[in-house]
Amino acid sequence: MHTAPSLFELIGLLIALSALFGYVNTRLLQLPDVIGITAVGLVFSVMMLLAGGVVPELTATAADLVERIDFPEVVFHGMLSALLFAGSLHVNLANLKAERLPIITLATLGVLASTFLVGGIAYGLSSLAGLGLSPIHCLLFGALISPTDPIAVLGILKLVGASKKLESRITGESLFNDGTGVVVFMVLLGLATGESDASAGSVLGMFALEAGGGIVFGLAVGAVALAMLRRIDSYAVEIMLTLAIVTAGYSLAETLHLSAPLYVVAAGLVIGNLGPGKALSERTQAHLFPFWQLIDEILNLLLFGLIGLELLALEFQTRHLVIGVVMVPMVLFARWISVGVPMRAMQRLLPERDQAHTVSVMTWGGLRGGISIALALSLPNGAEKEPIVWATYIVVLFSILVQATTLAPLMRRLGLSNPAAAAASGHP
Repeated sequence: MHTAPSLFELIGLLIALSALFGYVNTRLLQLPDVIGITAVGLVFSVMMLLAGGVVPELTATAADLVERIDFPEVVFHGMLSALLFAGSLHVNLANLKAERLPIITLATLGVLASTFLVGGIAYGLSSLAGLGLSPIHCLLFGALISPTDPIAVLGILKLVGASKKLESRITGESLFNDGTGVVVFMVLLGLATGESDASAGSVLGMFALEAGGGIVFGLAVGAVALAMLRRIDSYAVEIMLTLAIVTAGYSLAETLHLSAPLYVVAAGLVIGNLGPGKALSERTQAHLFPFWQLIDEILNLLLFGLIGLELLALEFQTRHLVIGVVMVPMVLFARWISVGVPMRAMQRLLPERDQAHTVSVMTWGGLRGGISIALALSLPNGAEKEPIVWATYIVVLFSILVQATTLAPLMRRLGLSNPAAAAASGHP
């Protein structure tokens, strides 16, 4: 009798596939690693879905595996902390200083605007299709699809030699909207499951306390870790210290009822910006930063593998596919509004010659990735989860396969690329 593979065997298979995807990308696509490997992974997940329709045993095996995986546990107490830390570690705060006003505005008001715009559109489509999604579940979809991927878009910006101003604005906003988007999602999830008080005052108070407390705690832990790192020069031990920040510190933040996602973002910013030259030797830097970039790439591929299994186990309905496809332009429209309106309002404070071009690039360059998939997988099982997971998958699929691969040509066409700067950064 055939038995389903264990979780360890599943992880081994997904890691082997990640290596294969990386090889295919390097040999054929030659895209930035994060984009290319993810694109191949997405194509593979589509192939899994097609195979599931032909081989029923594959669907049965996927359903068995999905039942044994506690997605909220895997996502919130494993993958999410590492994804956020890896993203924050690679962001240069000095470059963000001049762009702090648009970054903070877009990462807060922009995320909230996108959440409600996408949620409202999703609720209307749900009603038309007869899915019966509640307003709170539609807002949950809006919250999980609003964060953008900082590492993925950073690779493309360096590829074309984008200006430091544009690079700082896009990557900074992507980083911080990850943290705020996750906080908004968790607040809404608490309301959806009845674990939180639904009053406006309670929600705002909880948001302020968790967000502010998480940031302060992250800065404090990052400062303590820096003091420890200054006294040693062993890259293995120093990497272990960062792993402790991501795992033990994340759990402690949750125990203290603080925003663990914002905690790990703040801690990552401290280590990534104050560590080099002050606490981390050149040898440690040569190991630490590539280590966390590799972790980010592996976790993204594992997430795409997991969502492929989840989709195999779900009942396919044509209307789920249709709604997902329709949501692609709707999510882009919400992104354009949530970026364009604040940027227009700030135009007097930040006069720019190419304001329209900046908004266009930030809209098209708002790539969705692992964070969105992780949050979708963490939703409680139920009828509401299926259309949300399908819509998330399709939006991310379009984002990686279409937006990511056409962003560089778009920037060149708009005159926002600099070949000399790209060559200086090591990209042709």
